[in-house]
Amino acid sequence: MTHTRTPAITAITAATAPIDAGELFYESTGEGPPVVLLHGGMLDLTMWDEQFTRLATLGHHVIRYDARGHGRSSTVSRDYAHHDDLHALLTHLDIPRATLVGLSLGARTAIDTALAHPQSVSALILASPGVSGRPFTDPYVAHHTAQQIAAIGDPAHGAQRFVEHFLRMWVDGPHREPSQVNPRLRARLHASATANVARHAHGLGAGTPQEIGAADRLASIGAPTLVLDGELDSTDITSNAQAIARSVPDAEHQRLASAAHMVNLESQGPFNLAVESFLASTTDHT
Repeated sequence: MTHTRTPAITAITAATAPIDAGELFYESTGEGPPVVLLHGGMLDLTMWDEQFTRLATLGHHVIRYDARGHGRSSTVSRDYAHHDDLHALLTHLDIPRATLVGLSLGARTAIDTALAHPQSVSALILASPGVSGRPFTDPYVAHHTAQQIAAIGDPAHGAQRFVEHFLRMWVDGPHREPSQVNPRLRARLHASATANVARHAHGLGAGTPQEIGAADRLASIGAPTLVLDGELDSTDITSNAQAIARSVPDAEHQRLASAAHMVNLESQGPFNLAVESFLASTTDHT
């Protein structure tokens, strides 16, 4: 007979792990099969506040970290690879295999890791996924990206403009005005992105992320995979989610209503249910 247990939350460990030309700041809690949470671009590990300790109460060893060039991790100083940084973190923590839960850039990193270091990945949960090697073609994204590039040349208000166009793309999305988005959510992500720009702007252009080019290799992924996307997101993300669901063997795909890019925060209940059900079906707690 299988008994369900609800373990007590252990203390949260906060530390750094060495990587090539820098270090990653990470937090971990709980015991059980390892789950790594990978945040979106321009944000940091706090975007997983609603899932971090929750997953630990369900019997998982949960790790979240700031990617290079984000949060409290090292600023970019030369070429690097997010998937190699993640592998270095897992090695440092003596974790041979983990389930990777990534949103946007985090999903992009998770996919590249599954291809570059397949032995390290037991399952994938890919939310609002980026895919290395797939171009951005949505005119809405192209417009706001161009505005971000223009903002870099504005010494007085460039940082504010850069962050606002990030929010327009990846928080509001193409189907809503800022006034239609939960103001607390928007303020929270504005604060994270603003802090990120202030801390890491001097690393802009200092190095280029080296990626796998996963677009044509998705069928090679052998790990169980769940894809989640929001119905109010960019067509680029919708297309990515569909490509993964179509190409990765036996991948599951769920669309979440009334959410744009930040599905773990905007559709928290359905997101958590989908993630927890998938983890229950793919991890061994014995």
